[in-house]
This record gives sequence, structure tokens and C-alpha cells, in this order.
Amino acid sequence: MAPSDRVQVVAPGRTYVGRQGFTYGAGASAETVGAAQVCMNVLPMPPGARAKAHYHEGIETIAYMLAGRCTVHYGDRLEHQLEVQQGEQIFIPADVPHAPSNESGAPCTWIVVHSSGSDQDGIVLLPELDAELAARSGAG
Repeated sequence: MAPSDRVQVVAPGRTYVGRQGFTYGAGASAETVGAAQVCMNVLPMPPGARAKAHYHEGIETIAYMLAGRCTVHYGDRLEHQLEVQQGEQIFIPADVPHAPSNESGAPCTWIVVHSSGSDQDGIVLLPELDAELAARSGAG
């Protein structure tokens, strides 16, 4: 098959539940178009939602804040945090633990790109960091 025969449009409407604990809008990925080296999906986060602490083994992440704002906790113990606002992007190197947390009181929506065909590739969940973060935020 010629590469030009693989060009496809991904229509909205398909969703899936990721290991990070959210329902994603399926975008271009291994699952939808046979992508091998990059994928892009939509992540809507309601107020108060927090991803399970995780990292992507050997996989880089770039996320664009399409709407709203969100705090991203990151680092070996999730000891750092940044707030990402509408129109901004965040780069997370491979193997860096992180947990986006919508502490804004309003919904937010990310466009997330990974350097792998599927955003579910290489995910390592870190439940011990979930417990630490919950304790620090008073939610544990």
C-alpha cells in the first residue's frame, strides 16, 4: 500500500477509557489509523478531576490547552507543579512522572500528542504517588 493510500480523517465521536483514568476523544492513533510513531487525542477534564499519577516509558508528551486551565503535578515525587492556561502547551519528557489535576473549578480540554502510535503505550502507573498527592491536597 502506498503511503498516500493511508491518509485518513478521524471524525469526532469515538471515545475510550485510558489507564490514566479518563475518557478520551479518540484521535489519530494506532487504534484508529494505524499510526506507528505519533498519536493525538482529546482529553476533556471536568472540574476536580485528576489523572492517575503515571509516566510514559520512553515516550514524550506535548499537550495543548484548548480550553480552560489545569494544574500539572510532575517530578519524581510530583513535587513540582505548573498551571497551563488556554492557548499554552506543556512538554513532558519521557519517563517523567506527572498527574494533570483540574483544580480550576471549570472544565478544561487538552489536545495531547505522544511520540508513539498509542497514548496507552508505555504507561507506568504510580499509585504510591497518587496517595502522596491526595494527602498533600487534603483529599486523602
